[in-house]
Amino acid sequence: MIEGVFPALITPFTRDDELDEGGLRRIVEYVEEGGVDGIVPCGTTGESATLSFEEHKRAVEVVIDCAKTKVIAGTGSNSTSEALELTKHAADAGADACLLITPYYNKPNKRGLIEHFKRISDAVDIPLILYNIPSRTGLNMTADVVVQLASETENIKGIKEASGDLKQVQHIIKEVRERDIDFTVISGDDILTIPIMSVGGKGVISVIANILPRETSEMVHAMLKGDYAKALEMNYRLLPLIDAMFLETNPIPVKRAAELIGLPAGHTRLPLGGLSEENERKLREVLKSFGLTLHA
Repeated sequence: MIEGVFPALITPFTRDDELDEGGLRRIVEYVEEGGVDGIVPCGTTGESATLSFEEHKRAVEVVIDCAKTKVIAGTGSNSTSEALELTKHAADAGADACLLITPYYNKPNKRGLIEHFKRISDAVDIPLILYNIPSRTGLNMTADVVVQLASETENIKGIKEASGDLKQVQHIIKEVRERDIDFTVISGDDILTIPIMSVGGKGVISVIANILPRETSEMVHAMLKGDYAKALEMNYRLLPLIDAMFLETNPIPVKRAAELIGLPAGHTRLPLGGLSEENERKLREVLKSFGLTLHA
């Protein structure tokens, strides 16, 4: 079972806009020192949409090489053939699982959506995690589609749910439980980690864990242990950071936050611009409130 905290890792770039491999290794070391349960390279927060195929594959390889925890490689695409290639590569490189976003822009119908994921499932043996984020993709993967994929494949083992629809989340959890399917729901949105876990979710693929991995891990593990009072207390303590990470489009704030606390991050690639002066001021105030030393 996949459970706990998995940072949706940022991808650091050099001043020359190259993949910063040394910086990537340092970020993995930083979050693992904070007690996270695994790493997710090349997701939305990792700017996968602007990575070349070569960069994407290399980033996955670097993380697998240096990580001491589970690696869930982001390998989704709006092209089934591209997703297949990236998923096969990650499996061959030694990833523990792959994260597959709902195809974006195409807006596939139900049949196409199911066939897309089944095609990938048939091609690899490692666990696959679906990723539903309609605010990015323009398409919501409904509970019936998720449950069908979970029941008709051997290796689709979970979903990162970022629809914001707790009713949908509960229907997924209810259906897989009633059918005794080995399938895990994890939050794809830091603000919904506690609500989703309260109805049976098992953790989060997190943006804030890039900055405060230990505190995020303590909160989630408190929930897993049934210490709801501690988890709720930490949730409200972390709320200002969650808000700050979404002052502008993710990952603009989190990359700037990482840079401010001395981690390698670099710029966001166009078409994402830098953080506004007003929001940088707000971000700095939040980081200082957590006792973090700012280096820039």
